[in-house]
Amino acid sequence: MNEILHYFTPTKDAASALGAMARRAFSDTFAPLYDPVPFEQFLDEAYGPGGAMESDLCDPSVRWQVAAIGDQLIGYVKLSPLRASAPEPQPGAVELQQIYVLSRWQGQGVAERLMNWALDTARADGASEIYLTVFDHNARAKRFYSRHGFSEVGRCTFRLGDRVDDDRVWRRIL
Repeated sequence: MNEILHYFTPTKDAASALGAMARRAFSDTFAPLYDPVPFEQFLDEAYGPGGAMESDLCDPSVRWQVAAIGDQLIGYVKLSPLRASAPEPQPGAVELQQIYVLSRWQGQGVAERLMNWALDTARADGASEIYLTVFDHNARAKRFYSRHGFSEVGRCTFRLGDRVDDDRVWRRIL
């Protein structure tokens, strides 16, 4: 049976399924870089019950778009008020906090559609610029963001356990 790819705005009821999908996408990309114990703790705090994802699903200032095949979640994008450390942001700047697509669905237009939703939503909300942070060594993500008009404007760090990684702050003028 061929199921149709569809997109929707999740509710808090999707927290468990969305957390499981995000945990898998993040693990597939980053698990080899980190010690397992702090990595699992991070995943629980970010994507587990009562974690940051669930909190953001209850926050009306955070906007979401989810991609699914049938009832299987395969990707999402999260747009929020600016939380990242950005150099001299304009009033009303927003942040693309996460855009995750499961590896099986990468390169099939899902991330493209999620990105377009984020850019269109930010414009419709009157934002003049959109920021994101990206791990310095995530070349695939950096190529994707470059294709969508983002460029590096600063640096920040990401801590997971005892490890501190360099992230880059990127911006796109809308």
